[in-house]
Amino acid sequence: MKKLLVIAVLSVVTSVSFAVSQAIVDVKGSGAEKILVTVDVSGSPAFKRSLERNLILSGNFRLVAKNGSVLVTGSAGGTIKAEGRSKRISLPANMSDDKSARMLARFMSDKMCEIYAGKKGFASAPIAFINKKGRSEELCVGYPDGGDIRQITRDGTACVGPRWMASDKILYTGYVNGAPQIFEINSNTGVRKMKWGFGGLTTGAAVAFASGEATAAIILSKPFNNPELCTINMAANTWKRLTVSRDVNEGQPAWGPGGREIVYVSDETRRLHLYVIDVATKAKRRITSSGSQNVDPDWGSDGRIAYTTKRGGDYFISVINPAEGDKEARLVTDGGRWEHPSWAPDRRHLVAERDGVLYLIDTDENGDKPVRLFTIPGKCITPTWSR
Repeated sequence: MKKLLVIAVLSVVTSVSFAVSQAIVDVKGSGAEKILVTVDVSGSPAFKRSLERNLILSGNFRLVAKNGSVLVTGSAGGTIKAEGRSKRISLPANMSDDKSARMLARFMSDKMCEIYAGKKGFASAPIAFINKKGRSEELCVGYPDGGDIRQITRDGTACVGPRWMASDKILYTGYVNGAPQIFEINSNTGVRKMKWGFGGLTTGAAVAFASGEATAAIILSKPFNNPELCTINMAANTWKRLTVSRDVNEGQPAWGPGGREIVYVSDETRRLHLYVIDVATKAKRRITSSGSQNVDPDWGSDGRIAYTTKRGGDYFISVINPAEGDKEARLVTDGGRWEHPSWAPDRRHLVAERDGVLYLIDTDENGDKPVRLFTIPGKCITPTWSR
Protein backbone atom coordinates (compact mmCIF):
# COMPACT_ATOMS: atom_id res chain seq x y z
CA MET A 1 0.00 0.00 0.00
CA LYS A 2 2.71 2.42 0.97
CA LYS A 3 6.10 3.56 -0.16
CA LEU A 4 7.79 6.75 0.90
CA LEU A 5 5.09 9.34 0.35
CA VAL A 6 5.58 12.94 -0.66
CA ILE A 7 4.98 15.68 1.90
CA ALA A 8 4.82 19.41 1.21
CA VAL A 9 3.93 22.46 3.30
CA LEU A 10 0.78 24.54 3.13
CA SER A 11 -0.31 27.81 4.51
CA VAL A 12 -3.82 29.19 4.25
CA VAL A 13 -5.14 32.49 5.58
CA THR A 14 -8.72 32.91 6.74
CA SER A 15 -10.46 36.21 6.08
CA VAL A 16 -12.97 37.02 8.82
CA SER A 17 -15.77 39.43 8.02
CA PHE A 18 -16.75 40.22 11.60
CA ALA A 19 -15.09 42.35 14.22
CA VAL A 20 -13.63 39.82 16.64
CA SER A 21 -11.97 42.65 18.56
CA GLN A 22 -15.39 43.63 19.89
CA ALA A 23 -15.95 40.33 21.69
CA ILE A 24 -16.50 40.69 25.45
CA VAL A 25 -15.44 37.85 27.72
CA ASP A 26 -16.11 37.67 31.46
CA VAL A 27 -14.32 34.84 33.23
CA LYS A 28 -15.17 33.95 36.82
CA GLY A 29 -14.48 30.25 37.10
CA SER A 30 -12.91 27.19 35.51
CA GLY A 31 -14.01 24.97 32.67
CA ALA A 32 -14.78 21.27 32.55
CA GLU A 33 -15.07 18.62 29.82
CA LYS A 34 -18.34 17.45 28.29
CA ILE A 35 -20.15 20.54 29.42
CA LEU A 36 -23.89 20.46 28.75
CA VAL A 37 -24.82 23.27 26.39
CA THR A 38 -28.12 24.48 24.97
CA VAL A 39 -28.06 26.58 21.79
CA ASP A 40 -31.11 28.81 21.31
CA VAL A 41 -30.11 31.24 18.55
CA SER A 42 -32.52 32.67 15.98
CA GLY A 43 -32.22 34.35 12.61
CA SER A 44 -29.42 32.25 11.13
CA PRO A 45 -29.76 28.48 10.73
CA ALA A 46 -26.22 28.44 9.25
CA PHE A 47 -24.79 29.90 12.47
CA LYS A 48 -26.70 27.50 14.70
CA ARG A 49 -25.78 24.41 12.67
CA SER A 50 -22.11 25.37 12.50
CA LEU A 51 -21.85 26.24 16.19
CA GLU A 52 -23.48 22.99 17.29
CA ARG A 53 -21.35 20.91 14.94
CA ASN A 54 -18.12 22.54 16.11
CA LEU A 55 -18.97 22.31 19.80
CA ILE A 56 -19.56 18.56 19.40
CA LEU A 57 -16.38 18.06 17.37
CA SER A 58 -14.31 19.82 20.03
CA GLY A 59 -14.95 16.96 22.45
CA ASN A 60 -15.61 19.44 25.24
CA PHE A 61 -19.42 19.82 25.00
CA ARG A 62 -22.60 17.80 24.78
CA LEU A 63 -25.73 19.36 23.32
CA VAL A 64 -29.01 19.22 25.21
CA ALA A 65 -32.36 20.66 24.14
CA LYS A 66 -32.79 22.65 27.33
CA ASN A 67 -31.36 23.30 30.79
CA GLY A 68 -27.73 23.13 29.71
CA SER A 69 -25.19 24.44 32.20
CA VAL A 70 -24.23 26.84 29.41
CA LEU A 71 -26.95 28.60 27.41
CA VAL A 72 -26.19 30.25 24.05
CA THR A 73 -28.78 32.82 23.04
CA GLY A 74 -29.19 35.75 20.65
CA SER A 75 -30.06 36.46 17.06
CA ALA A 76 -28.44 37.39 13.77
CA GLY A 77 -27.78 41.11 13.57
CA GLY A 78 -27.88 41.45 17.34
CA THR A 79 -25.68 39.90 20.00
CA ILE A 80 -24.79 36.27 20.65
CA LYS A 81 -24.23 35.37 24.30
CA ALA A 82 -22.98 32.29 26.08
CA GLU A 83 -23.78 32.31 29.78
CA GLY A 84 -23.40 29.83 32.60
CA ARG A 85 -20.92 28.30 35.04
CA SER A 86 -20.08 31.82 36.29
CA LYS A 87 -18.76 32.84 32.87
CA ARG A 88 -20.06 34.95 30.04
CA ILE A 89 -19.15 35.56 26.39
CA SER A 90 -20.80 38.31 24.36
CA LEU A 91 -20.24 38.64 20.63
CA PRO A 92 -21.73 41.04 18.07
CA ALA A 93 -23.57 38.91 15.50
CA ASN A 94 -22.63 40.78 12.33
CA MET A 95 -23.57 38.15 9.74
CA SER A 96 -23.88 39.37 6.17
CA ASP A 97 -24.42 35.91 4.67
CA ASP A 98 -24.22 32.21 5.53
CA LYS A 99 -20.45 32.13 5.08
CA SER A 100 -19.87 34.94 7.56
CA ALA A 101 -22.36 33.26 9.91
CA ARG A 102 -20.33 30.06 9.80
CA MET A 103 -17.09 31.95 10.41
CA LEU A 104 -18.63 33.66 13.42
CA ALA A 105 -19.87 30.31 14.73
CA ARG A 106 -16.36 28.86 14.45
CA PHE A 107 -14.94 31.79 16.35
CA MET A 108 -17.64 31.40 19.01
CA SER A 109 -16.92 27.68 19.34
CA ASP A 110 -13.21 28.32 19.82
CA LYS A 111 -13.92 31.01 22.37
CA MET A 112 -16.24 28.68 24.30
CA CYS A 113 -13.58 25.97 24.32
CA GLU A 114 -11.12 28.46 25.74
CA ILE A 115 -13.39 30.00 28.36
CA TYR A 116 -15.49 27.04 29.51
CA ALA A 117 -13.16 24.08 28.95
CA GLY A 118 -9.78 25.77 29.29
CA LYS A 119 -8.74 24.23 25.96
CA LYS A 120 -7.67 25.66 22.64
CA GLY A 121 -10.32 25.22 19.95
CA PHE A 122 -9.75 24.19 16.35
CA ALA A 123 -12.99 25.20 14.59
CA SER A 124 -11.39 28.27 12.95
CA ALA A 125 -8.28 26.40 11.84
CA PRO A 126 -8.64 25.22 8.24
CA ILE A 127 -7.43 21.88 6.93
CA ALA A 128 -5.55 21.64 3.65
CA PHE A 129 -5.84 18.44 1.65
CA ILE A 130 -5.67 17.00 -1.84
CA ASN A 131 -8.91 16.15 -3.62
CA LYS A 132 -8.29 13.31 -6.06
CA LYS A 133 -10.60 12.65 -9.00
CA GLY A 134 -9.18 10.24 -11.52
CA ARG A 135 -5.76 11.54 -12.57
CA SER A 136 -6.49 15.01 -11.31
CA GLU A 137 -5.25 15.93 -7.85
CA GLU A 138 -6.09 19.46 -6.71
CA LEU A 139 -5.12 21.38 -3.61
CA CYS A 140 -8.12 22.32 -1.43
CA VAL A 141 -8.83 23.96 1.89
CA GLY A 142 -11.83 23.43 4.19
CA TYR A 143 -12.86 23.66 7.82
CA PRO A 144 -13.35 20.73 10.19
CA ASP A 145 -17.12 21.30 10.23
CA GLY A 146 -17.10 20.51 6.49
CA GLY A 147 -18.08 23.98 5.36
CA ASP A 148 -16.61 26.49 2.93
CA ILE A 149 -14.34 24.07 1.08
CA ARG A 150 -12.29 25.84 -1.60
CA GLN A 151 -10.28 24.41 -4.48
CA ILE A 152 -6.97 26.29 -4.82
CA THR A 153 -5.37 24.68 -7.88
CA ARG A 154 -6.97 23.79 -11.20
CA ASP A 155 -4.18 22.06 -13.08
CA GLY A 156 -5.75 18.70 -13.90
CA THR A 157 -2.54 16.96 -12.86
CA ALA A 158 -0.91 15.60 -9.74
CA CYS A 159 -0.04 17.55 -6.63
CA VAL A 160 0.82 16.06 -3.27
CA GLY A 161 1.82 16.65 0.30
CA PRO A 162 0.11 19.74 1.73
CA ARG A 163 1.59 21.25 4.89
CA TRP A 164 1.04 24.66 6.46
CA MET A 165 3.76 27.27 6.35
CA ALA A 166 2.46 30.77 7.16
CA SER A 167 -0.70 32.85 7.02
CA ASP A 168 -1.30 33.03 3.26
CA LYS A 169 1.47 31.00 1.64
CA ILE A 170 1.40 27.32 0.80
CA LEU A 171 4.27 25.10 -0.23
CA TYR A 172 3.31 21.91 -2.02
CA THR A 173 4.76 19.46 -4.50
CA GLY A 174 3.27 19.86 -7.97
CA TYR A 175 3.81 18.17 -11.32
CA VAL A 176 2.69 21.06 -13.52
CA ASN A 177 5.91 20.88 -15.55
CA GLY A 178 5.99 17.10 -15.69
CA ALA A 179 8.43 16.66 -12.79
CA PRO A 180 8.10 17.08 -9.02
CA GLN A 181 8.77 20.67 -7.98
CA ILE A 182 7.99 22.68 -4.86
CA PHE A 183 5.55 25.52 -5.48
CA GLU A 184 4.59 28.45 -3.31
CA ILE A 185 0.99 29.54 -3.72
CA ASN A 186 -1.15 32.27 -2.22
CA SER A 187 -4.18 30.53 -0.76
CA ASN A 188 -6.45 33.51 -1.32
CA THR A 189 -5.51 34.63 -4.83
CA GLY A 190 -4.13 31.39 -6.28
CA VAL A 191 -1.04 33.25 -7.51
CA ARG A 192 1.97 30.95 -7.32
CA LYS A 193 5.60 30.56 -8.22
CA MET A 194 7.96 27.65 -8.47
CA LYS A 195 10.04 27.70 -5.29
CA TRP A 196 12.48 24.85 -5.83
CA GLY A 197 13.20 22.44 -8.64
CA PHE A 198 16.53 20.70 -8.30
CA GLY A 199 15.91 18.01 -10.88
CA GLY A 200 15.26 14.43 -9.85
CA LEU A 201 13.11 13.89 -6.80
CA THR A 202 12.20 17.14 -5.02
CA THR A 203 9.58 16.57 -2.34
CA GLY A 204 8.60 16.86 1.27
CA ALA A 205 9.09 20.55 2.04
CA ALA A 206 8.27 21.28 5.68
CA VAL A 207 9.16 24.62 7.26
CA ALA A 208 10.26 25.51 10.79
CA PHE A 209 10.96 28.93 12.26
CA ALA A 210 13.81 28.99 14.75
CA SER A 211 16.04 31.89 15.88
CA GLY A 212 14.15 34.23 13.59
CA GLU A 213 14.93 32.20 10.45
CA ALA A 214 12.74 30.01 8.26
CA THR A 215 14.28 26.68 7.33
CA ALA A 216 12.75 24.05 5.10
CA ALA A 217 13.33 20.32 5.44
CA ILE A 218 13.21 18.72 2.02
CA ILE A 219 13.97 15.44 0.26
CA LEU A 220 16.32 15.67 -2.74
CA SER A 221 17.69 12.90 -4.93
CA LYS A 222 19.98 14.95 -7.14
CA PRO A 223 22.99 14.90 -7.11
CA PHE A 224 22.97 12.04 -4.58
CA ASN A 225 21.45 9.28 -6.76
CA ASN A 226 19.03 8.41 -3.96
CA PRO A 227 16.62 10.46 -1.81
CA GLU A 228 18.40 12.32 1.01
CA LEU A 229 17.15 14.62 3.76
CA CYS A 230 18.35 18.21 3.37
CA THR A 231 17.54 21.62 4.81
CA ILE A 232 17.25 24.93 2.99
CA ASN A 233 17.75 28.33 4.58
CA MET A 234 14.85 30.15 2.95
CA ALA A 235 16.33 33.65 3.28
CA ALA A 236 19.72 32.80 1.83
CA ASN A 237 18.38 29.97 -0.38
CA THR A 238 21.32 27.78 0.68
CA TRP A 239 20.96 24.08 1.42
CA LYS A 240 22.66 21.53 3.65
CA ARG A 241 22.64 17.76 3.40
CA LEU A 242 21.74 15.96 6.63
CA THR A 243 21.74 12.27 5.70
CA VAL A 244 24.33 10.27 3.79
CA SER A 245 22.61 6.98 3.09
CA ARG A 246 23.76 5.03 0.07
CA ASP A 247 21.02 2.81 -1.37
CA VAL A 248 18.62 4.05 1.31
CA ASN A 249 15.48 6.13 0.80
CA GLU A 250 14.49 8.96 3.12
CA GLY A 251 11.17 10.78 3.08
CA GLN A 252 8.35 12.60 4.88
CA PRO A 253 10.26 15.05 7.11
CA ALA A 254 8.46 16.85 9.93
CA TRP A 255 9.99 19.35 12.33
CA GLY A 256 9.99 18.97 16.08
CA PRO A 257 9.01 21.81 18.42
CA GLY A 258 11.68 24.47 18.43
CA GLY A 259 13.05 23.60 15.00
CA ARG A 260 16.10 21.70 16.26
CA GLU A 261 15.15 18.14 15.27
CA ILE A 262 13.41 16.45 12.35
CA VAL A 263 11.52 13.18 12.32
CA TYR A 264 11.60 11.37 8.99
CA VAL A 265 11.01 7.97 7.39
CA SER A 266 13.84 5.73 6.20
CA ASP A 267 14.08 2.20 4.82
CA GLU A 268 17.60 1.80 6.18
CA THR A 269 16.64 -1.58 7.68
CA ARG A 270 14.68 -2.48 4.53
CA ARG A 271 11.53 -1.71 6.48
CA LEU A 272 10.03 1.74 6.87
CA HIS A 273 10.74 3.20 10.30
CA LEU A 274 10.88 6.60 11.95
CA TYR A 275 14.15 8.33 12.75
CA VAL A 276 14.93 11.59 14.51
CA ILE A 277 17.93 13.68 13.47
CA ASP A 278 19.54 16.65 15.20
CA VAL A 279 19.88 19.38 12.58
CA ALA A 280 23.03 20.91 14.12
CA THR A 281 25.00 17.73 14.80
CA LYS A 282 23.41 15.39 12.24
CA ALA A 283 23.21 12.73 14.97
CA LYS A 284 20.27 10.43 14.32
CA ARG A 285 18.38 7.78 16.24
CA ARG A 286 15.69 5.30 15.32
CA ILE A 287 12.52 5.64 17.40
CA THR A 288 10.28 2.81 16.09
CA SER A 289 10.81 -0.91 16.04
CA SER A 290 7.31 -2.46 16.16
CA GLY A 291 5.26 -2.87 13.02
CA SER A 292 6.37 -3.62 9.48
CA GLN A 293 5.83 -0.02 8.30
CA ASN A 294 5.93 3.22 10.27
CA VAL A 295 5.26 6.28 8.12
CA ASP A 296 3.44 9.64 7.90
CA PRO A 297 4.94 11.32 11.00
CA ASP A 298 3.60 14.62 12.32
CA TRP A 299 5.36 16.13 15.35
CA GLY A 300 2.95 18.02 17.58
CA SER A 301 3.70 21.11 19.62
CA ASP A 302 3.38 19.11 22.87
CA GLY A 303 6.25 16.83 21.80
CA ARG A 304 4.23 13.78 20.69
CA ILE A 305 4.55 12.29 17.24
CA ALA A 306 1.52 10.87 15.44
CA TYR A 307 2.18 8.38 12.66
CA THR A 308 0.78 5.46 10.69
CA THR A 309 1.89 1.97 11.66
CA LYS A 310 1.20 -1.33 9.94
CA ARG A 311 0.48 -4.22 12.28
CA GLY A 312 -0.42 -7.46 10.60
CA GLY A 313 -2.51 -6.59 7.56
CA ASP A 314 -3.99 -3.36 8.96
CA TYR A 315 -2.86 0.23 9.32
CA PHE A 316 -3.39 2.11 12.58
CA ILE A 317 -2.76 5.64 13.78
CA SER A 318 -0.33 5.64 16.68
CA VAL A 319 1.03 8.31 19.02
CA ILE A 320 4.53 8.17 20.47
CA ASN A 321 6.77 10.13 22.82
CA PRO A 322 10.05 10.13 20.83
CA ALA A 323 12.11 10.15 24.03
CA GLU A 324 10.56 6.83 25.09
CA GLY A 325 10.42 4.98 21.77
CA ASP A 326 7.50 2.93 20.56
CA LYS A 327 7.44 0.62 23.57
CA GLU A 328 5.15 3.27 25.04
CA ALA A 329 3.37 4.03 21.75
CA ARG A 330 -0.42 3.97 21.86
CA LEU A 331 -2.75 3.03 19.02
CA VAL A 332 -5.55 5.61 18.81
CA THR A 333 -7.62 3.91 16.09
CA ASP A 334 -8.84 0.45 15.31
CA GLY A 335 -7.28 -1.27 12.33
CA GLY A 336 -8.08 -0.09 8.81
CA ARG A 337 -6.45 1.72 5.94
CA TRP A 338 -5.47 4.78 7.97
CA GLU A 339 -3.00 7.33 6.60
CA HIS A 340 -1.52 10.81 7.12
CA PRO A 341 -2.39 11.97 10.64
CA SER A 342 -1.99 15.68 11.37
CA TRP A 343 -2.32 17.35 14.76
CA ALA A 344 -5.09 19.84 15.51
CA PRO A 345 -4.29 23.10 17.33
CA ASP A 346 -5.75 21.66 20.56
CA ARG A 347 -2.95 19.01 20.72
CA ARG A 348 -5.60 16.39 21.44
CA HIS A 349 -7.24 15.67 18.09
CA LEU A 350 -5.91 14.57 14.72
CA VAL A 351 -7.22 14.66 11.21
CA ALA A 352 -6.40 11.53 9.23
CA GLU A 353 -7.44 9.80 6.03
CA ARG A 354 -9.07 6.41 5.64
CA ASP A 355 -10.09 5.17 2.19
CA GLY A 356 -10.15 8.69 0.75
CA VAL A 357 -12.26 10.15 3.57
CA LEU A 358 -11.07 12.56 6.28
CA TYR A 359 -11.81 11.75 9.92
CA LEU A 360 -11.39 13.53 13.23
CA ILE A 361 -9.54 11.32 15.71
CA ASP A 362 -9.63 11.90 19.47
CA THR A 363 -6.33 10.78 21.04
CA ASP A 364 -7.62 10.87 24.63
CA GLU A 365 -7.75 7.36 26.09
CA ASN A 366 -11.47 7.78 26.83
CA GLY A 367 -12.11 10.05 23.88
CA ASP A 368 -14.79 10.01 21.22
CA LYS A 369 -14.82 7.63 18.28
CA PRO A 370 -13.50 8.86 14.90
CA VAL A 371 -15.91 11.24 13.17
CA ARG A 372 -16.15 11.77 9.41
CA LEU A 373 -15.49 15.38 8.44
CA PHE A 374 -15.86 16.13 4.73
CA THR A 375 -18.39 14.69 2.30
CA ILE A 376 -17.41 15.81 -1.20
CA PRO A 377 -16.94 14.06 -4.57
CA GLY A 378 -13.59 12.38 -5.06
CA LYS A 379 -11.04 11.19 -2.54
CA CYS A 380 -9.63 13.48 0.13
CA ILE A 381 -5.99 12.58 0.86
CA THR A 382 -2.88 13.88 2.69
CA PRO A 383 -4.63 16.29 5.09
CA THR A 384 -2.69 18.81 7.16
CA TRP A 385 -4.10 21.02 9.89
CA SER A 386 -3.26 24.67 10.30
CA ARG A 387 -1.96 25.46 13.76
